[in-house]
Amino acid sequence: MRILWVKPGGLWPLDRGGRLRSFHTLSELSQRHQVVLLTTHAPEDDPRELRARLPWCERVVSLPHRPPKKGSLRLAGAVAASWLSQWPVDLWKWRVPGLRAEAGRLMRAGEGDLCVADFLAAVPNLPLGGPVPVVLFEHNVEHVIWRRLARLERRFWRRLLLALEWRKMRRCEAKACARASITLAVSKVDRDLLASASPGAWVRDIPTGVDTSYFAPDGRRESPASLVFTGSMDWYPNEDAILHFVEAILPRVLREVPEASLTVVGRHPSARLRAAAAGRPVRITGGVDDVRPYVAKAGVYVVPLRVGGGTRLKIFEALAMGKAVVSTTVGAEGLPLVTGRHFLRRDDPDEFARAVVALVRDERRRESLGAAGRRLMEERHSWPQVAREFEARCKEVVRCA
Repeated sequence: MRILWVKPGGLWPLDRGGRLRSFHTLSELSQRHQVVLLTTHAPEDDPRELRARLPWCERVVSLPHRPPKKGSLRLAGAVAASWLSQWPVDLWKWRVPGLRAEAGRLMRAGEGDLCVADFLAAVPNLPLGGPVPVVLFEHNVEHVIWRRLARLERRFWRRLLLALEWRKMRRCEAKACARASITLAVSKVDRDLLASASPGAWVRDIPTGVDTSYFAPDGRRESPASLVFTGSMDWYPNEDAILHFVEAILPRVLREVPEASLTVVGRHPSARLRAAAAGRPVRITGGVDDVRPYVAKAGVYVVPLRVGGGTRLKIFEALAMGKAVVSTTVGAEGLPLVTGRHFLRRDDPDEFARAVVALVRDERRRESLGAAGRRLMEERHSWPQVAREFEARCKEVVRCA
C-alpha cells in the first residue's frame, strides 16, 4: 500500500503516549509499505532526527509550527477566533496551512492508496470526502476528556467555557468519524463511545502496544515503600492526578507506612506541582532520558488519574517491567486488564491508599501481579502484533474503496 500519514504535533522525542503509539505503528508499517509522513516540529527543533529514526519511510516532511501556549495572548486570540469557526480551540490551534496544502496536493495527485489522520487534530488539515480513503486514528475520545475537565472545574466561568468546548468537540468528532472511511479506536470502550456519538460511522478498535524488549524486568532490587508515577507533567490530567494523590492519598499511606515516598517522573512539572511536593516525601524529577531506572526501583506504580481518554501506555510499560500497579478506573480505562490479576483498581482515596499499603507490605503479591502483567504484555501487546492489526484494517479500507 501507499500510505500518506498526517500527524501535526510531531513524533519525536518519544516522550508521550500518543507519539509512542504512532511512531511504533508507523515504523512497523513503513517496513512493508510505501509511507510518506507529513508532520510538524517546533521551530527550534531539527527534523533530521525524526527522519533518521524512520529510515524505512519513503519520505518525511516536517514543517515548523508552534501552537499557542496556555496562558499566552496567542491562545486567547485562538480561543476568540475559534468561537467564530466550527472548530473548538484545541483543534483550531493545530491548523497548519502548509500541512493542509501538501496533504491536499498529494491526495489530489493520487499519490496514496489511503491517508491516515493521526489524532483528531489532523482533521482540520485534510480534505475529507475526497477520492482517497481516510483512516481516522483516534488515540482518545477527545470530547470525553473535555467533559471530564468541565466536571472537575470549580470556577463557574471556566466550567461554562469548558462545557461549551466539549460540546463543540463532540460535534466535530462525530462529524469526522462520519466522514472518515473508518475510525480506529484504541479500546473497545472508546469504540463504543465513538460509534454511539456518530451512528452509521464505521468504527473499529485495535489494541495498544508496548516495546516488551525495552521495557522489561532488569533484576534490580526494588524498594517496597517507593512509589512511582511517570507521564508528561504539562498534560493537565497527569498534573491533576498527582495533585490529587499528594493531597488526598499519600497522607493516608504515610500514616501506615511512614517511610513511603513518591517519585514523579515527567517533563515540564509546573510551579504548582513543585509547591505541592515541597515538605512532603515527593521527588519531582522533571524530564529524564530513561524512565526505566525509576520504575525498576519502585515497589508500586500508581496511576491516580481522574481525567483522561484513550488508553494509558504508562500502565503497559509498568506491567512489561513486572511492576505491581494500583490505578483508578479512568487510569486503566479501555485496557484489557483484570483487576486482582494484572493490577488493582481503586477509585476512593481511602481504598487506593489501603491497596498501596497492602502491596508495600506483601512482596509475594507484588511479584504475582507483576508476573501476570508481564505475561500479558508479551503474549498480546508487542508493537509488531499491534501494527499487524492496524495494517489489516487499512487493507480492508483499500479493498472497499
